[in-house]
Amino acid sequence: MAETLGMLCDKLTIVKLKQYHSEDENRLKSLDQQAKQLQEEIDQFVAGAVSGDIPVERLTFAANKVFKKEGNEVAEINGNIGELFFQLADVNCRLWHAVEKGYDIENVPVAEKDNLVKMLAVLNLERNKCIDAIDLQLVEIVNKKNKI
Repeated sequence: MAETLGMLCDKLTIVKLKQYHSEDENRLKSLDQQAKQLQEEIDQFVAGAVSGDIPVERLTFAANKVFKKEGNEVAEINGNIGELFFQLADVNCRLWHAVEKGYDIENVPVAEKDNLVKMLAVLNLERNKCIDAIDLQLVEIVNKKNKI
């Protein structure tokens, strides 16, 4: 299993964005099924992590992004799982809208194109930090449970 809680949360936020931006009934039915499946997977993943069925070392899958840190500052990501999930949903909303602009890149004024590309890169870094932070919070919870 290469999925982690953070990755599943990321997928769920993207499904919700697709639902929000779609009006096609067939697509909405499919997305609803995907959302339900992801919610079940999240529940099963958390239960498996807490019960010990999923080893702690398999709860994370760090993005290990390689990038120039100078000039690519990313927002601080911290909090409990709920707060991190909220931050992930927020960054995915901002990323969605930036990507939408990129789909119409020929109509983006030249002076704004560099900013758009930079924003896409930084938002993706922030997204990965959120995913990793959710995973690390789950590890912390499981480790605390196992010490009791």
